[in-house]
Amino acid sequence: MNTTVQDLELRHPLRRTTLAHGTLAWREAGDGPALVLLHGIGSGSLAWAAQLDAFAGTHRVLAWDAPGYGESAPLASPQPLAPDYAEVLAEWLATLGVRECAVVGHSLGALVAAAFAAQAAERHGIALRALLLASPALGYGDRPEAERAARWKERADLAQRLGPVAMAAERAPRLCTDGADAASVALVASNMARVTPGGYAQAAHLLAFETLAAHAARARCPIHVLCGTLDRITPAAASSAFAQALGAPFHAIPGAAHACYVEHAPAFNAEIGTILESTGQEAAHHG
Repeated sequence: MNTTVQDLELRHPLRRTTLAHGTLAWREAGDGPALVLLHGIGSGSLAWAAQLDAFAGTHRVLAWDAPGYGESAPLASPQPLAPDYAEVLAEWLATLGVRECAVVGHSLGALVAAAFAAQAAERHGIALRALLLASPALGYGDRPEAERAARWKERADLAQRLGPVAMAAERAPRLCTDGADAASVALVASNMARVTPGGYAQAAHLLAFETLAAHAARARCPIHVLCGTLDRITPAAASSAFAQALGAPFHAIPGAAHACYVEHAPAFNAEIGTILESTGQEAAHHG
């Protein structure tokens, strides 16, 4: 990756709209079937630059800043759960005229994507072609109450104590492989540095009090799980076991860490492209 963050900003400028809860900001490229990209707890829309570039020739690629991130207004509740984010996602897509899409959720974004697939998509009249869960955060909702509360507090306090820039400097390298190229780390850090402490605290509550399996089990579309083999945040073994329990295909990305879609974009994109092609063919065959 040789392009600077500033170059990517110019190539993929923010767009904004007003929804029931307030402003929603996103980046967009291309035309065709909608491909929706949902970032994780310490990220943002620009982290998907390589996917905005790679799929713009065949898809309308939409990458949001989740509520409470960047210029997107936070949710009203200080203690939101996945369906709260999924409702905003569905409202945003409906506002953009999206009636059918495939969704890629990375890390915490997988929880939102699964909740959207479980209920919100159908309620808003949006057909879901495929649900792709990349480096999925499984959530801690099945843990004891005290542990859930402690995990929420730990995350929220971290963002408040360090501030986004210092937090990014400390945590961003852990999302990449040891010896990752500087541009990849810079893009990961840049997105993390734009996190707002309030939005991060809301997302931390979602992570602490939700479970991915509960939502994914209710999705009525093809599901695929992807993870880098060197992921230190959501290890490949846990992602593979989750996929097996769900009965979903698992796609390992060799040599990739948590920020697989940034640092190992060509391999990640190849997997996504193959999945989209296969689910498209399945939809045509069964339709």
